[in-house]
Amino acid sequence: MGLPELLPVVPAYMDIANSRWLWLSTLPVVAIVLLQATIFLRRAWTDGKEMGLSDEQLKSGFKTGVISAIGPSVAVLVGMLALIATVGGPVAWMRLTVIGSVAFELPAAELGVSQFGYSLGDGDITEEAYATAVWTMTLGGTGWLLVSAFGTPYMEQARQKLGNGKETLIPIISSAAMLGAFAYFLTGEVVAGTPETGSVAAGGLAMLLLLQVADYRDIEWLREWALGTAMMVGLLVGIAIQVTVGSWW
Repeated sequence: MGLPELLPVVPAYMDIANSRWLWLSTLPVVAIVLLQATIFLRRAWTDGKEMGLSDEQLKSGFKTGVISAIGPSVAVLVGMLALIATVGGPVAWMRLTVIGSVAFELPAAELGVSQFGYSLGDGDITEEAYATAVWTMTLGGTGWLLVSAFGTPYMEQARQKLGNGKETLIPIISSAAMLGAFAYFLTGEVVAGTPETGSVAAGGLAMLLLLQVADYRDIEWLREWALGTAMMVGLLVGIAIQVTVGSWW
C-alpha cells in the first residue's frame, strides 16, 4: 500500500478571500485609481504645454517617470506575492493599488488577526479574524489619504511661507523635504538587519556611480535609468545576503 498523497492545506477563509464577490468589489477601486492616473497625466501634459515646455521635453519627462517607476513596482510586486498568500488576491490587489506599501499592509493584517490569537499563515484563521485584518488594513490607511485629500491644496502655500518670499529658497526646501522623506524611510531599514543594510548601501553606491558616469560621459539615458537600476541593485544585493549569510543582527 503506497503512501497517501500529500495535498496542500488551504485555510478555510481563503475561499472567501478569493471569492468572485471580492474580486468584483475591488474593480471600482482599481478603476478609480487608473482614472486618476489618466487625469493627472493629461493635466500634466496640458499644464506643461501652457508653461512653454516642448513636446520633446514632455516626452523625456514622461519616459523618465516610467523608468523610475520600474524599481518600486518590482518591490511592490514581490511584496504583493506575500500578501496574496495571506489575505487573498482581491484584497492584495486593491490595497496595493491604493496604498502601495507592503511595509504597512502586512503588519496591519497581522495586527488584525492577532486580536483573535492568530498569526498570518496559520491554517485555522477564522472568517471573523480575516475580516478584522481587512478592516484594520482599510481603516489604518485612511489617515494619510484624508491628509492628502484635504491638505494638498495648502501645501504650496506652506512651501511659499517657508521660503519667506525668496524664490531661491524654494528649490532648496523642496530638495530638503525629498531627502528627509527618503532618509525617514531608510533609517528603519538600515538597522533592521544585515540584508537591509547591505541593500541600502549597495543601492546608494550604485546610484552615485551611475550619476558620476552619466555626468562624466554626458549620457542622458543613463541618468534616466539610474534610480530604477540602483533600486534593482539594492534589491538583488539584499536577497543575495539573505540567502547566503543571513542576518548578523
